[in-house]
Amino acid sequence: MTKTRTHQTRQKSQSGDLPNWNLNDLYRRPKSPKLKADIAWARSESKKFRKAFEGRLKGLDGNGLARAISRYEKITERLGRVMSYGHLLHATHISDAEISAFFQTLQEKVTDISTEILFFTLELNRLGETVLKKQLKSPKAARYAPWIRDCRVFRRHQLSDEVEKLLHEKSLTSHNAWIRLFGETMADIRFRVEGGKKPKQMTLADTLNLLSDKKAQVRKRGAKALSRGLAKNIRVLSLITNTLAKDKEIEDQWRRYPHPASYRNLSNQVEDEFVDALIGAVKDSYPRLSHRYYRLKAKWFGVRKLNTWDRNAPLPEDSNRHYSWGEARQIVLSAFGGFAPEMSEIAGRFFDHGWIDAAPRPGKDSGAFAHPTVPSVHPYVMLNYHGKGRDVMTLAHELGHGVHQVLAAPQGALMSDTPLTLAETASVFGEMLTFQAMLKTEKSAKRRRILLAGKVEDMMNTVVRQIAFHQFEERVHGERPQGELSAQRLGEIWMEVQRESLGPAFRFDDEYSPFWAYIPHFLHAPFYVYAYAFGDCLVNSLYDVFQNGHPGFEAKYFDMLKAGGTLRHKQLLAPFGLDASDPAFWNRGLGVVSRFIDELEDAL
Repeated sequence: MTKTRTHQTRQKSQSGDLPNWNLNDLYRRPKSPKLKADIAWARSESKKFRKAFEGRLKGLDGNGLARAISRYEKITERLGRVMSYGHLLHATHISDAEISAFFQTLQEKVTDISTEILFFTLELNRLGETVLKKQLKSPKAARYAPWIRDCRVFRRHQLSDEVEKLLHEKSLTSHNAWIRLFGETMADIRFRVEGGKKPKQMTLADTLNLLSDKKAQVRKRGAKALSRGLAKNIRVLSLITNTLAKDKEIEDQWRRYPHPASYRNLSNQVEDEFVDALIGAVKDSYPRLSHRYYRLKAKWFGVRKLNTWDRNAPLPEDSNRHYSWGEARQIVLSAFGGFAPEMSEIAGRFFDHGWIDAAPRPGKDSGAFAHPTVPSVHPYVMLNYHGKGRDVMTLAHELGHGVHQVLAAPQGALMSDTPLTLAETASVFGEMLTFQAMLKTEKSAKRRRILLAGKVEDMMNTVVRQIAFHQFEERVHGERPQGELSAQRLGEIWMEVQRESLGPAFRFDDEYSPFWAYIPHFLHAPFYVYAYAFGDCLVNSLYDVFQNGHPGFEAKYFDMLKAGGTLRHKQLLAPFGLDASDPAFWNRGLGVVSRFIDELEDAL
């Protein structure tokens, strides 16, 4: 087995010493005796739990139900710790066959163990309202009321115990197996980038990084390499996409979900109609947001039409400034500290204790994420840092998640997690704090415009692009029941939604058509993507309230994060005088983006 980075190391790069995370707080190594002991404990405890409680929940009093939930929570936390270690280790060693096998073995063991306790939530959901109401009169049981509430949201879509067990066990050889194939395929692809004395073989992360290079030729070469590499693998990538879409369709039909996005919406505690309103508001805003901004960008570049590889290009006068890792750390921590010292202190722990993996390298996941692990440990943050302004914002984004996860951890393993729509609030707020801090200290009008344009582009990527992704998913899942979609058809849908969202300022060619294939969210978490737009619009409204001097804002914001998954949108936003069910709420958030573009137009 390849030597794993379970201790903190640093990797030299142009950005300085970039950290690789220290996973010792989870387990010291794959063959750790502690890991083996935790799996054995969970296996034994789950069998005891099943013997003690299966078929008996109805007859428990409130204190008895609380004891059952507490034992269930301890088992799920231990299993969560095991899987967190496997996931994080695999994320930085995707191409390592032995680590992939180790991760798969962990998944199989955890699935076997969790099957023993699967009955608990199924039986909990079958409890009558009268019985449950009586049980929840106990203060000990009432503590878990938010978690029970969230479990019972899925009551109508629950199947028989036998079918639920089958779906649970077969996930290893169905959905999870295809996700693994996608991850390993993308990690192994090397994109042939032309130029220089000889072509370079580059990873996905490094190739994507070229698309924001200052030099047009570099961007073009990166885009063409990406297109060629995806096209060569399009058959298997299309097969994975079609298979997972069909897999979802089958399960959705069994569970009687009315719409492909319904499961995700229920998980996010929002109604289908509510999400449709957000999608509609953003789509209606395409002309005044993305179409208008990219027309401006074409003028800055002195062209009638932008190429697709110009979408994330720095402005012509941008010096393409490089930020060292030390600078990025200082910028983000200073911005967080300017809002609240506690926020900076918590974020600082990630740097000081080896909770970040930032160094790009072959075989590492190409994206960025913050993983909460379990409340008894701490979160970890992963990104691929190249030293660009966008990377600084990515760092702020993921640390926003990390701070949220630390603050929510006291709620426990069952109630610390938040719906995706709320999870993205803290991350985008961290970005906004960082951007505003950088803007405030910048005296040069030219640099201010560059920063402002960069922020608008990030908003285009977070709001407009993610809603376009959502449209792509809707159309793919909408057509899939009629038969398998060819790679060509998937490319056609992709091009149609891109033309609609990006607007007439772009020149589209066929080489852009396979770009849908590298987006992992479509497979890992269908219909996840609108949560980014939700979070961005919510934060824009929230930050607007902050800027207007709302009394006690900082304390209320921390209370919101500390609540974890115990409260819903309406309850969380009420202290700020906001109501996400009001259409004006979304227009307020989108208006912030529009005003940024106004400022850029005035500066032209």
